[in-house]
Amino acid sequence: MTDQSLRRVDELLSELIETVETARALPMSASCVLPRERILDLLDELREVLPPEMDEARTVIARRDKVLQEAYEAAAATRERSVVEADTVLADAAHRAEQMLAEADREAGEMIQAGRAEQGRLVAATTVHQAAAQAASALRSDVERYQAQVTAEAQEYDAHLRAEADRYVHDARTDAEGYATKLTADAEDYAERTLDELAAVLHRSALTAEQGRTALAQRRASAWAADGTPEEGQRPPISA
Repeated sequence: MTDQSLRRVDELLSELIETVETARALPMSASCVLPRERILDLLDELREVLPPEMDEARTVIARRDKVLQEAYEAAAATRERSVVEADTVLADAAHRAEQMLAEADREAGEMIQAGRAEQGRLVAATTVHQAAAQAASALRSDVERYQAQVTAEAQEYDAHLRAEADRYVHDARTDAEGYATKLTADAEDYAERTLDELAAVLHRSALTAEQGRTALAQRRASAWAADGTPEEGQRPPISA
């Protein structure tokens, strides 16, 4: 707050005090009549010269909630993407396993048909059929083992993705809360310094106003003592 602003605050406060002191009193009452428009103009002008840091402090505090909300939304989006990726990996693995199993069944069927076709030409038709059945069984076992391996790897990858997402959410929330705490502390310190400065200004203004009122009372008392009659618009001095 500049010296010019401080002087203007002092002037406005002094004028407000003098306006109240010189206001016309209502008969049989402790109230007085004040010029409403002038008082409102003085108050509006006083508000304009007050430091703008008060509004800035409120703006900084309001930003804290926005930062927290953005951090929470980013963490939730990351977790959702991780879950979708894991589900996609599982679906692809299941689809590949089904295709391999179907291919194994087809190859086994072809081998069995080939064995049956050769049955008439071979003496050991039963041996050929058994060999085809054993080969088909071994191929099916390989496919099922591969499917189990792919499923286990997909589940492990899914667990890893979910753990990474949870850790990212926790880190993001911790960082956001720490940043919000720092913003809040900075805003409160800033507001406290501004309020202390404003309180000091008002205190000096009150002292200035009190000195002006004392000087005005002394001048009136001197005028009264000089000729025994108050000047026009003056009030008689108030005895202690």
